[in-house]
Amino acid sequence: MSNNPNNSQFKTPTDIARETFRRLAIQRIAPTPEAYRKLYQEISGVIDEISETKPDTPAASPQSTEGIEPSAAEQLLLGFAESLKQSPGDLGNFGHRFSRAIKSGNWDDYSKGLTQLAEKTIVKPSNSISLVDPIPVPIASTASNSISLVDDIPVEDSRPKILKDLLYRTLTLALASVLKPNPSLATESEALGIAVRDAESETALNQVASRLKHLCFQIELSSGDTAEQQELLLRLFGLLLDNVHELLDEDNWLRGQIEVVQSLISGPIDHRALQEATRSLKDVIYKQGALKHSIDESKTSVKNMMATFIDRLSVMTVSTETYHSKMGGYADQIRQSKDVIEVDQLIASILDETRTVQTETMRSHEMMIVAQKEVKEAEVRIKELEDKLAHMSELVREDQLTGSLNRRGLDDVFEREADRADRRGTPLCAAMLDLDNFKKLNDTHGHAAGDEALVHLVRIVKKTLRSIDVIARYGGEEFLIVMPETNLDEAASAMTRVQRELTTHFFTANEQRLFITFSAGVALRGPNEAQEAVVKRADKAMYEAKKTGKNRVVKAN
Repeated sequence: MSNNPNNSQFKTPTDIARETFRRLAIQRIAPTPEAYRKLYQEISGVIDEISETKPDTPAASPQSTEGIEPSAAEQLLLGFAESLKQSPGDLGNFGHRFSRAIKSGNWDDYSKGLTQLAEKTIVKPSNSISLVDPIPVPIASTASNSISLVDDIPVEDSRPKILKDLLYRTLTLALASVLKPNPSLATESEALGIAVRDAESETALNQVASRLKHLCFQIELSSGDTAEQQELLLRLFGLLLDNVHELLDEDNWLRGQIEVVQSLISGPIDHRALQEATRSLKDVIYKQGALKHSIDESKTSVKNMMATFIDRLSVMTVSTETYHSKMGGYADQIRQSKDVIEVDQLIASILDETRTVQTETMRSHEMMIVAQKEVKEAEVRIKELEDKLAHMSELVREDQLTGSLNRRGLDDVFEREADRADRRGTPLCAAMLDLDNFKKLNDTHGHAAGDEALVHLVRIVKKTLRSIDVIARYGGEEFLIVMPETNLDEAASAMTRVQRELTTHFFTANEQRLFITFSAGVALRGPNEAQEAVVKRADKAMYEAKKTGKNRVVKAN
């Protein structure tokens, strides 16, 4: 045995085997067992003793290996071929070719195949040669048998760098924006983000971690204080609204708005609900302001007319008093008169005064009739404006998209109809509707088409049902219909009628005629049954309609 110190860089047999295959491919040497053994010994520096003592022994021909146990080199070449056979594509074909060549001893074909494989996998711009398939192969299937002819190049793990960048962006952009109301915390968050970005050592990262813990603690304290302040403000606002609500019992138009705000602040604060309520209230407040101004003008006009009427009465009173006074004077003169001519003159004067008073009286009468007419017209106008004002208040109970009632309006209507049904002993039904395949409609034709479908459904329902039946949007594509003085069979028939009517009116979206349907569940309210229980039974029946094929009406138990 002899060692070659110049090849000590190949420390393991696997490294030596890789280098052997690499040189066979580069030097285009036929990969025979003898050539492999010779090159392996040259790289490793280990010389086989048999080769040293018997240098003149002729190499066995390929044919002489028949029936002889394969050498270690042949086994390694066969293992290499088997590993290639498990690879996809051309590498698998090369593996089968090498396996056949080894079993038949056709080393020329093996050499040609290895050369072709080297040319196929070599990268032209560089001097390195890779016989590894560039397509990634699952580790579980190839790790045990695959052989790489080139040492793996260590790849730097980029995950820490990515995490640092994400943490930097989170602190400087996201968290700093959230903390804007607290400038000191926002500044510290930005400083921490920069420290994370610039940190290169474990010590620096530990310092950042300590500061980050402290920042989290400060944010927690600040959040607690903010939440407490918001809760106190909501309580104060709620008390104020309750007080105003009690003071304005007869101002129904204002009560509706107060009830909407009370409903919003009584539950969890929903940003979308706040935005929708704000838009609705702004529109209502603007319209109510215009109506209120008109009402004020009408009331001022009535006051002015009443003042004119009183002034006219005063004039009539003065004229009447003057007339009576003159009549008294004329009467005295007639009693004292002894001449007929003088009496005739007095009578003429009396007639003139009477005609003057009559004319004044007629004019006052006409003016009072006109004033009375104007007052009546003003009263009618005021009543109309007040009705519109009350209607504007009701708008805050409507769904802005479909024009149906919203949940607030539904609660009011159901409570009113339930009380009436209990007093009169009449039936009251509720139907829950849900559009079929609504998500598919949104995904295929867009949310605008979905909104139009909801509007179309409400339009058909209002057109088909009675004026006393009320539809309200319960949520998303779900609607609840309240049907007073209707038994269960009649309510189910009404829903079936709406379904038929809906099929005769196609819905158009993106210039396409679409066929939309709905499933419905109908429930009859029991005596003194709560709204929640009725809706729950109707909802359960509606889901039963969905399960049994959709576009159906199911009666609740």
